[in-house]
Amino acid sequence: MRHGKKFNHLGRTASHRSALLSNMACSLIEHKRINTTVAKAKALRVYVEPLLTKAKEDTTHNRRIVFSYLQNKEAVAELFRTVAPKIAERNGGYTRIIKTGFRPGDAADTALIELVDFNELYNPNAEEKKTTRRSRRSTTAKKEAVVAEAPVVEEKAAEPTAEAGDSTEEKTEE
Repeated sequence: MRHGKKFNHLGRTASHRSALLSNMACSLIEHKRINTTVAKAKALRVYVEPLLTKAKEDTTHNRRIVFSYLQNKEAVAELFRTVAPKIAERNGGYTRIIKTGFRPGDAADTALIELVDFNELYNPNAEEKKTTRRSRRSTTAKKEAVVAEAPVVEEKAAEPTAEAGDSTEEKTEE
């Protein structure tokens, strides 16, 4: 009987399940998104989010705890160097699961699981980065220089227009 056992066993033994989730977590950290089944994605989210929370504080103790789950030095280094600074201000919900339909071979319900802060399409901070590009600053400086010179040209051009306006008024008066 499975009374009170709430997590999904995924049809595997405990050792196979832990190896599967460890490998999937390493792949997710390295590639920032992976395609899998919905059941595995939901199990992976429960497995990886506490590790992401531990990675927010870079201590030797937390590195060793995360390594005991992942068993991959490169994944741990990537997690603490790249992923942790991006998720530092987030209070949870580090992953997003998007259902992608059914797999052709066995009609399994598939999903894409990704790290929220690494998606450029849904990330609102990406727009802020675009506004602070150096090239725009240099063009605005050039525009200000052109605008500073432009009033002199406009004053000269404004005088003939006023005369042309007077001549049209004279024609209408006649």
